[in-house]
Amino acid sequence: MTKLISAAIILVVLYVAYHLFVYWEKVRDERDAKEAEAKVVLRGDQLAGMPAQLEASLQAAQQAGLGTFRKWLEVYGPSLQDPRKAWIELDFCVAVSRDNPKEARRLFAEVKKRVKPGSPVYSRVKQLEASYE
Repeated sequence: MTKLISAAIILVVLYVAYHLFVYWEKVRDERDAKEAEAKVVLRGDQLAGMPAQLEASLQAAQQAGLGTFRKWLEVYGPSLQDPRKAWIELDFCVAVSRDNPKEARRLFAEVKKRVKPGSPVYSRVKQLEASYE
C-alpha cells in the first residue's frame, strides 16, 4: 500500500511540475513579445490617417515654426484621422509647450481622451503623460 501511495505522490508532483513548466513558458513568451514590441521604433510617418499628398506640407509647416504649424493644423486637421492625427497633435503639443504650456496641456488632454490603450500612439501618450498632467 505504501508503494502505491508513493507512486501516486510522484505522479502528482510530476503533473504539477509539468503544468508549472508550461505556465512558465507561456509567461516567458508573453514577456518576450512585449519586449520585442517595445523595441520597435514607431515613427509618425508610418501611421495611417493622413493623405500622402499632405506629408510634404506637414514637414514644411513643422520646419517653418509654430505659427505655420498651428495654421496647418487648423486647415488640414479636420481631414486627418487617428492615429496619425493624434501623433501630429502630440508633435505640436511638444513644440508649443515652451511658449504656451496651458495650450499644450489642453491639447494633450484632448488627445489623451481619444487615444485608447490599443492604439499605436498610446505608448507615446504614456511617455508624455508625466509632463502634461
